Amino acid sequence: MTNHWRDIKHADVILINGANPAEAHPVGFQWFVKAKLDPTKGPGAGGGAKIIHADPRYTRTSALADTYLRIRTGTDVAYFGGLINYVLQNNLFHDEYVKNYTNASWIVRDSFTFKDGLFSGYNASSRSYDVSTWGYETEGAPLDGPPGTTQARAKRDPTLQHPRSVFQLLKSHYSRYTPEMVSSITGIPVQQFNDVAKIVGEMGKPDKVMTIVYAVGLTHHTTGGQLIRSGAVLQLLLGNMGRPGGGMNAERGHANIQGNTDHAISWDILPGYLRIPAPGQKSLDDYVAASAATTAISR
Repeated sequence: MTNHWRDIKHADVILINGANPAEAHPVGFQWFVKAKLDPTKGPGAGGGAKIIHADPRYTRTSALADTYLRIRTGTDVAYFGGLINYVLQNNLFHDEYVKNYTNASWIVRDSFTFKDGLFSGYNASSRSYDVSTWGYETEGAPLDGPPGTTQARAKRDPTLQHPRSVFQLLKSHYSRYTPEMVSSITGIPVQQFNDVAKIVGEMGKPDKVMTIVYAVGLTHHTTGGQLIRSGAVLQLLLGNMGRPGGGMNAERGHANIQGNTDHAISWDILPGYLRIPAPGQKSLDDYVAASAATTAISR
């Protein structure tokens, strides 16, 4: 959860997927209602935040939403993919945010490919990927140099026009998610999807912000990681990460889940999501060498 519950009151659009907060989180849902009743919020000229609920079931959340989308279970990737494609094809992304605060301008190696639904480096026998072909073009010292050396920097194209920039590869990848394709996968009628896409597309402006709220309908799915990642990509394109009323917000079933991960209550996590020292790590140097996170490429 990137934002606090109370922060939802600042949103202009609330996109809910795989969640039923009106019934499962009635105390927290007060902030959804507060945004909905705030005449200064909402797309366009305001009039209250718009709540869009995509879920296979019609629930009390659906009843309070401005738009309810009956979606086939597990097809949220196509739904988010269609929204991403709409934003990219209509140049509705937050230009300054995308150029300066994401990796969209970084150049990917020419060894990276995507064909027939598979990325380069796929091993059919092990059904796994060798991701070495997915790296960025770099300049400077090698990435595997000794500690303390200047790390390589990714090559960038600030205009986002390089054909192998992350931005252009992303645009090409998501171009398949036309409204018709989205409808065929999700079951959402084309016109209804287009209406939602138009609302979402207005959220890439500096004075507008959207939040995506989800729960175990996404996180507990077999492709949950990709479902949530696709929502995060949409939020980054719109410049809605790190802003009041924005973010990717997972509703937790009870307090200790959030507390364990964010406040290091769990036995195996230190503050800041750091691992606890493992057997044999007798000094800080031992811990840093074996357990500390490393950055592959610095900007």
